[in-house]
Amino acid sequence: MRAETPAERSAVMRAVKSRDTGPEMIVRRAAHALGYRFRLHAKSLPGSPDLVFPSRRKAVFVHGCFWHGHDCARGARAPKANAEYWSAKIARNTARDERVRGELAALGWDTLTVWECELKAGAPTLPSRLAGFLGRPGRAR
Repeated sequence: MRAETPAERSAVMRAVKSRDTGPEMIVRRAAHALGYRFRLHAKSLPGSPDLVFPSRRKAVFVHGCFWHGHDCARGARAPKANAEYWSAKIARNTARDERVRGELAALGWDTLTVWECELKAGAPTLPSRLAGFLGRPGRAR
């Protein structure tokens, strides 16, 4: 494997999306198939949750394991190049995630975090997990 130049690495990092990612689309399709309706990336809420269910006051975050410091194999893998930078960045992301969950709780919102690794192998538990968190589909009022 050849080493990447800084320009190549920069191009790869620029290509990483923050919305409409593969994992997010899996969660959106599952929620929609279960009969839930939701808003996307509500900028009016702390952290702009990926899926927002306003009438239920519930928000779902879909997190990439590496970027948000999950304790799975992918999240625990530390980059060899520029390791100090990456460990600090992931620590900041984790602290921000914690702060955002607290802010949402203070506003009366419940949150659910779905990890990228949980969506591998077809995500067999995702529908029941969403239904358990959100309650019965249909009108929440």
